[in-house]
Amino acid sequence: MLKSKLLIGFIFFLSLQYIHGQQRDEAVFFLKKDQITKFHTISDLENLKKGQLIKLYQDRIKEIVTVLPFLSLTNEPGVRLGDLGIKEDSGHIKSLKKSVETTEEAINVAQNSIEELVPYADTEKIILTILYYEEIIKKMRIGVNRTF
Repeated sequence: MLKSKLLIGFIFFLSLQYIHGQQRDEAVFFLKKDQITKFHTISDLENLKKGQLIKLYQDRIKEIVTVLPFLSLTNEPGVRLGDLGIKEDSGHIKSLKKSVETTEEAINVAQNSIEELVPYADTEKIILTILYYEEIIKKMRIGVNRTF
């Protein structure tokens, strides 16, 4: 009886930890998961099907739309308002939260439009656009410290 109560308590504790870990920190500009993990060559992309290319296209749009508004503040994921000397008060957090929510809505609309329309584009143009977006992302990751 005691073992089953302990087991249930432990499972409850783990589930609370999991739920808490999934919540977004509202004082963070953007997360690592919002960034792409791989850059491609033209030959890499030429070996992919159009559906796979469209997914890559969407992922690159997501990073650009998520990071670009904050580029003058940070290009690093996980940076908090406080890390930049911005007071983490309710006004600043509310402003950042609204920005993140609006960006997520815009990304969803863009993703749907991309799924509907980009399949009609020539595969070569999709590939070139992905490569172009990746160059933009590389420059965003370098930052605005005149190191381009």
